[in-house]
Amino acid sequence: MELTKKEKSGLKKTELGLIPEDWKISFIENEIDLLTGFPFASSKYKNTGVKLLRGSNVKRNRTDWNEDITQYWEKITPDLKKYLLVEGDIVIAMDGSLVGKSFAQLQKKDLPSLLLQRVARIRSEKIEINFLKEWICSKYFTEHCERIKTSSAIPHISPKDIREFQILVPPTLKEQQTIATALSDVDALICSLDALIAKKKAIKQGAMQQLLTPNENWFKTSFNEILKDYRLGGNYENIETETDYPLIKMGNLGRGNINLNKIQYIPNSINPSEDDILKYGDVLFNTRNTLELVGKISIWKDELPLAFFNSNIMRLEFDEKYVGSNFFMNNLLNTPRVISDLRSLATGTTSVAAIYTKDLLKLELSIPSPKEQKSIAEILSDMDAELEQLEAKKEKYQQIKQGMMQELLTGKTRLV
Repeated sequence: MELTKKEKSGLKKTELGLIPEDWKISFIENEIDLLTGFPFASSKYKNTGVKLLRGSNVKRNRTDWNEDITQYWEKITPDLKKYLLVEGDIVIAMDGSLVGKSFAQLQKKDLPSLLLQRVARIRSEKIEINFLKEWICSKYFTEHCERIKTSSAIPHISPKDIREFQILVPPTLKEQQTIATALSDVDALICSLDALIAKKKAIKQGAMQQLLTPNENWFKTSFNEILKDYRLGGNYENIETETDYPLIKMGNLGRGNINLNKIQYIPNSINPSEDDILKYGDVLFNTRNTLELVGKISIWKDELPLAFFNSNIMRLEFDEKYVGSNFFMNNLLNTPRVISDLRSLATGTTSVAAIYTKDLLKLELSIPSPKEQKSIAEILSDMDAELEQLEAKKEKYQQIKQGMMQELLTGKTRLV
């Protein structure tokens, strides 16, 4: 559909589409000062001192200074001053599977720190740095990196690749700041939800520790006693093309939850068994995986209207005389204690391991009465429901932010 004369007024045609007449297209190199880090010798890392900002410290729109990944340099010498980072700097990790998605804008809590090689630092005296940050965290930068990153075992981008990223620039700092502020306000809402979600998760973790720790009223038993039936899924051919038959595989099982980020399907030419259809509340056990992941247990909550499970997954059916709630069992079987016990039953190598049925039946555990199981499950399910609502609200705000970025960064909607 063609634009009317009124709609065309104030716009100009460019290689990136129609943009406001007073905006410009610019390679980012024309607007920034870009620096890559110094090759600090790992043999001289210290346990204290000045933080070294490495690629592993740069996550999705945040920094991570977890003690397991953070390294330090003894002191800042004159030759290292150019690598000293300041508040507001934008940093981009240039290596790894998430290249193009690993970036952060530094805050006071990140300082003092020094820039390490394979991390790029961006500053600008020409355009508003917070406006620039929105371009770096946009889908446009991610798509740019996806196009030009290397296809080696460890994908990476170069400083040249960053410099060749094109952005649209409003004519005044005021308009740039207004755009950045509007987007930052939504970021603040998302961050507040992140903090609330983290708090609620911590509360749930504490509740689980209290409610799922055996006491003198619990009785000792084994899987051999409480399992009424168990069944492996079907050995189906699977494809990535969507069909009528989604197939749940070991990669879809998390610790207590189902992950549908990647789904495969049974071809429509195959007629899968009705016995392999998942039902609400099914407890699923991963029989084969790596040594670290074998024994994962999840519960099916009708995440899809119809789904089947394959032969690396066992459906567990418990005797109602002992088990009053599958949701309680899902929580209990995902406690660190039981995860450790399950791992001890595994046989095989680090990369290929299995827990055989004869060994699974030996698993010993303590459980409360079926009535108490139901009460515990209800408390934890209420907490899960609250977390799911918060996660849904966060996802809604993230979608709003993406829509705003598409409008504001391209000049389709102007705030001044």
